Amino acid sequence: MAAALSHRGPDGECIVGHERARIGARRLAIMDLTTGDQPFQSPDGRIWMVCNGEIYNAPTLRREASAWGYPFRSRGDIETIVPFYDRFGPDAVSRLEGMFGLAVWDDARRCLVLARDRAGEKPLFWTEVDGELRFASEIQALLEFPDQPRRLNRKALSLYHALGYVPAPHTMFDGIHKLPPASLLIADGERTEIRSYWSAAEAAGKPASLSVENVRETFLRAVERELMSDVPLGVFTSGGLDSSLLVGAAARAIPGERIHTYAIRFTEPGYDESPYAEAVTHQIASVHHVVIADDESLGRALEVVSRSLAEPLGDPAVLPTWLLAQAAREDVKVILSGEGADELFGGYPTYLGHKFAATWQRLPRPLRRAARWIVDRWPSSTGKMTLEYMLKQFLSATELPWLERHLTWLGAMQIDDGVIAELACKLDPFPHDDPLNRVMWFDFLTYLPDDLLVKVDRATMLASVEARAPYLDREVMELVLPGRTRSKVRGFRTKAILKEAARGLVPGEVINRRKRGLSVPVARWLNTGLAPLADRLLDTPLLAEHRTGRRNHARRLWPQLMLALWSERWGVDLHES
Repeated sequence: MAAALSHRGPDGECIVGHERARIGARRLAIMDLTTGDQPFQSPDGRIWMVCNGEIYNAPTLRREASAWGYPFRSRGDIETIVPFYDRFGPDAVSRLEGMFGLAVWDDARRCLVLARDRAGEKPLFWTEVDGELRFASEIQALLEFPDQPRRLNRKALSLYHALGYVPAPHTMFDGIHKLPPASLLIADGERTEIRSYWSAAEAAGKPASLSVENVRETFLRAVERELMSDVPLGVFTSGGLDSSLLVGAAARAIPGERIHTYAIRFTEPGYDESPYAEAVTHQIASVHHVVIADDESLGRALEVVSRSLAEPLGDPAVLPTWLLAQAAREDVKVILSGEGADELFGGYPTYLGHKFAATWQRLPRPLRRAARWIVDRWPSSTGKMTLEYMLKQFLSATELPWLERHLTWLGAMQIDDGVIAELACKLDPFPHDDPLNRVMWFDFLTYLPDDLLVKVDRATMLASVEARAPYLDREVMELVLPGRTRSKVRGFRTKAILKEAARGLVPGEVINRRKRGLSVPVARWLNTGLAPLADRLLDTPLLAEHRTGRRNHARRLWPQLMLALWSERWGVDLHES
């Protein structure tokens, strides 16, 4: 199992255990380079603990535990978990601020505790086979066991067809589960219990206190906390608001230190945003690196990702993210990334679409029908977020109920009533008085942890680099989740309050730029370099229509291609009953 995860920790390996339990860790040395080897054990040997991630409030926890007389053997952040578990049991996890997937074996109680951070930055999978509970940071470690079944999870397949990823607690393997974000698993031999220790719904239901000043100050504190490292760090930047604000905040927190920044340069016309990133980094004098993304390098990334990931992910942005991480590994071990800003602050164009869907539906039916007829005959483009593409997407689903509309805009291949019901119930605990906020909360609960954070974690860890997302600091999340949508989306302006908070930290032209996102020229690639692979693996009329240029089906075809590659690589029959 440890060997299967060597990319997550190339700096060392240690395993402890006996006939009842074994627990191990691969180490990526970032904090406490000399005394921080895991697993950690309590002085009496009763508690063993491993953790993948970082605990940002470790200095406070260490001071508190030292006052109890706890004899720390390390100087880093992870060991602080042990004395708190010793005193408070599983409830200690609620005291941790950070990103983590952790496991504690309590030998005296014969109890295993697994826990995952609030937003889901770090992964944790588990399965039970013949009374043995197994867990790991990635699925392929669980597949090392010869007795681990490789049966298809039909419900997960339905969800993947609707979303392009598999939401927790499901995985595509029947019997292997994702521990959801903000959750504990407690197993004592007699029963296995899973419960939450933090609730995004409860946070969203609290009184809103958003202001430009507190957004700014809260975010600056989060970035300062997450800069803790004993090794060099950098920032992935696109020249957009989220990453530029990260760069500006980091430069402010560590003045005089040269920060490494990394941007992708696409050779495809219309996709390259590297000049915007370079303009931002000139202002703070970072050590800037430009990584080329052409067909050859993207093809290399596709080969590595499809060979390495034991869960299908239909987000092509994992490819340039891996290229960035590979380049960054030459200089740094820690990267700051901007995940979470769009879901919390309302950054996606789809949110504008939802806002104006009701207005569209009030137009006379003949006018709507004529508009659809005209737009449908507009020649298809393979460019990045063209007006033609966005209008066709808008009109394809604007009259559907909000969740079906949202999934259609995100590129759903197939939506059935069971999927809609399962996804809709995720919002049951949330307030019901702000329809657009409910769309954002839905993305926060699904798209963010099960697509974006999977993409960033797997791509960076395949290159042995750790990614951190300051927008997902608990203080930031609890401030922004209850905020009203009028603070986030105003008229045609997305992320309104974050843009105001960014003034003075990033250039004005960055604040006013239209959001573009990290996209890959998949539409053209499916018709050129990837055509033989697509022809071999995809059996769908969508491909033929895509080839004609009449419709751009890239957002539906790519997840199908990744699913077929996953099935072939891991020996899972997609057609089994």
